[in-house]
Amino acid sequence: MSRSLSAEPDPPEGVDPEGVPAGDPADGATITPYRDGPLIVRGNFRLVDQDGAEIDPGRETIALCRCGKSGIKPFCDGSHKRAGFSAPSAPSRPRPAARLRRAGRRED
Repeated sequence: MSRSLSAEPDPPEGVDPEGVPAGDPADGATITPYRDGPLIVRGNFRLVDQDGAEIDPGRETIALCRCGKSGIKPFCDGSHKRAGFSAPSAPSRPRPAARLRRAGRRED
């Protein structure tokens, strides 16, 4: 079953939205936050609800809603554009755990 999860056109099979070939599914999942948009999940992943029931995504690459306005949550339907959702692609500052890991590497 194929369903549109975003207002964006689907890239060719095996290619991400920027035209970069997708990684091997055995590599695990890659989650990419898109600026002012959804979380793109690619690769080998399992999606479950809070009770542990599996959610069939219907595809290998999905867009998850970050704005909270989607009519097909947890998937993105493009509502972030109409809602004026704004969020960066990367965190504005490192998480505290990341700083601790980097400090530990410097001591080695």
